[in-house]
Formats: sequence, structure tokens, C-alpha cells
Amino acid sequence: MSTSAHSPVGASAPTVAPDPAGGTVTDRLVEANIQYAAEFRDPGMDARPVLRVAVVACMDARLDLHDALGLSLGDCHTIRNAGGVVTDDVIRSLTISQRALGTRSIILIHHTNCGLESITEEFRHELEEEVGQRPVWAVEAYKDADQDVRQSMQRVRTSPFLLYTDDVRGFVFDVTTGLLREVFPAS
Repeated sequence: MSTSAHSPVGASAPTVAPDPAGGTVTDRLVEANIQYAAEFRDPGMDARPVLRVAVVACMDARLDLHDALGLSLGDCHTIRNAGGVVTDDVIRSLTISQRALGTRSIILIHHTNCGLESITEEFRHELEEEVGQRPVWAVEAYKDADQDVRQSMQRVRTSPFLLYTDDVRGFVFDVTTGLLREVFPAS
């Protein structure tokens, strides 16, 4: 993972993601969707998660949340972003999840060896220099996953928009073992 917003010297950014099979990766994914849709049958569910739980997790491709948590289609709302941190937009999604769609529990999942541990807020300044505009968002970089999980739990528990904050639990997923380790709030 690059810690800089700039491309390496002499390198130019590719315009499309190449696919070894020809075409772009997006072309391959659209083709896979056509095959999926040919076998698809409407499961007859609505948007309300069966288990009434929302999971906030990192977008890292190594986390297969449904398999890791034993979930099936329709069981939960899944909200993912870089780091799995609780941002204003995550609060927005959780608020809609609770108030409009009936969730009552929230699970927060960070993971070991996260890319956010290797960058800093300087990333925003580099972006500003490169594109001439400072991002309005924070990188939310961190060095200690446990502490960041605690901060995310605190953000959820103190949000005035969330009705149900008594069942908020945080975890760190180990990308080498697949196990979750619970993180408890600061006393």
C-alpha cells in the first residue's frame, strides 16, 4: 500500500483495471453477474435484517464477513469503509438501519495488519498538494486497533441519533487466524 497520494516517479496511473483474461475487471464482474442472475430467484425478503444487527467493518478484501460470522443473506446490514471506523456517514447509515429498518445490535470490526496503521493524516496534505483541494474527510489513521475500536464504540454510544446503544460490541479480526478478539470499552 502506498502511503503517498502521489504516483511513483515516472509511473502513470492506469485508466482501467486490467484483467488477465482480456477486457477489464469490471467487464469480468458484469459477466459474472449475468451468470448469477440467470440462476437468481427472489428470496422474498425485505430490507429489514433478520437478526436485527448492523456490522461495521473495514473494507479490506481479506475479510469475508458473512463466512467469518456465520451469516446468511438477509441476516444483517453491513457497513464497510477504510478501517471500519465510525464516521459521520457510518452514524448516518446506522441511524437509518435502526430507526427505519429495525436493527438493535451493532458489531464493530477492525482487523490486524490494517492499511490505516501505515499511513497518517499527512495523506490529506499530499492530496491537497496534488489536486489543489483539501479533502473534507479525515483519513482516520491509527496505530492501535484496540484503541480505535474503543473510540468507535464511544462514538456509537454517544450519538444522539442512535436509539439502541446498549448492545454495541467491538472486535479485532486476526487476518492470519480468522478469529475475532473482543475489545472491551475503557473503564
